[in-house]
Amino acid sequence: MTRLCAGVLLLGLASPWALAKDSPVVSVSWPDSGQAVMRFTFSKFKDVGDGLGKEHTFITDTTAQNVSEKTIGNLTFSVYVFDKSKARIGDGLITLTNVAPGETVKFQVSLRASGTPISVTVATLGRPSASISVTVNSIPQGALLKVDGKEVGTTPKVVEVSIGKHMLEFTKDGFNPGNFPLEMTPHDASGGSVSYELGNAVHDTIEFRDGSVLSGDLISITGMQIELRIAGNTQTFDRNQVKRILLTERDPVSK
Repeated sequence: MTRLCAGVLLLGLASPWALAKDSPVVSVSWPDSGQAVMRFTFSKFKDVGDGLGKEHTFITDTTAQNVSEKTIGNLTFSVYVFDKSKARIGDGLITLTNVAPGETVKFQVSLRASGTPISVTVATLGRPSASISVTVNSIPQGALLKVDGKEVGTTPKVVEVSIGKHMLEFTKDGFNPGNFPLEMTPHDASGGSVSYELGNAVHDTIEFRDGSVLSGDLISITGMQIELRIAGNTQTFDRNQVKRILLTERDPVSK
């Protein structure tokens, strides 16, 4: 379930609403450069009065849409409002939790401002988390995974990585090893997933009718038997046990 909290940096008492003069509907994207992750739309700011001096409390009906392909786990945004001369006159807070890709959530934002809000900007509050959770998988699964040279287990595996560049290494018996460069930015604070397809098998693969699978080098096949070399030892199997044989490509034998 999506949970959302919208708050105020400076709290004030509320009174019956009064409509702010001609304040427009505003749509902004976050981040403000590069590929957008969130799109915020703010309705007209309503002045609920009861301010101290020139400051008044404003409320705006707001929607936030996740336009990325990742779930927004937990992010807090500062909302800054500006008057017609582009001077900053107030601010508020938005906290989003578990917003799925493509999902739109609706809520109200309240803030204190010393004039009529005309334009809005949105920025993340505070510094990003020191680590980001990433789910790493491989095809096929069960590959030994290293992150920056350190073994962390077998795939699928959830790993914690810092912002910056990393190298994922995959190894699995019967398949060529592989490397995958991974770069995390502050915009990836909600995490995500990586799936890596291992290279071609280095051995032939024999799938049996009971569901078991063996990897080795096929030596021969006759009408009733197959011979397979596994770890240097030759084994013979009844052909009726075999469901499928996948042959890997080999270099031609020189004469």
